[in-house]
Amino acid sequence: MSRNPEVLWAQRSDKVYLTVALPDAKDISVKCEPRGLFSFSALGAQGERFEFSLELYGKIMPEYRKNVGLRNIIFSIQKEEKSWWTRLLKSEEKPAPYIKVDWNKWCDEDEEVKSETASDDESAFVNEDSESSDDDGLLYLPDLEKARSK
Repeated sequence: MSRNPEVLWAQRSDKVYLTVALPDAKDISVKCEPRGLFSFSALGAQGERFEFSLELYGKIMPEYRKNVGLRNIIFSIQKEEKSWWTRLLKSEEKPAPYIKVDWNKWCDEDEEVKSETASDDESAFVNEDSESSDDDGLLYLPDLEKARSK
């Protein structure tokens, strides 16, 4: 029997971010279909199976970027068309309780920065086939660390 991990989501006009809270995940399997179907499965730290499938609000590109960290897996999924979705899922029903808004990554449509210098943490992502370091997926603010050490 499988369980659902906590899934946090946020969006920009061109992409959707999904953060799967699953410490020490192994055997991660992801399927990303253009019509908007996103499926995930993995084994947790105690060998329990975690999985979910989401029928996203709009169409997406089948390629995605992921960052596997010690505590979570972050996915960046490109939207087929640049637009703001009114919700994450195609269904108008209330989302499952394990799906929540990621307020740390959230950006309102009128707040989206169009500047080239603006960063939405793309440097935190590695290609799908790349290995990750032990620090990936953790919230880390270098300037805050420097300030603490003074």
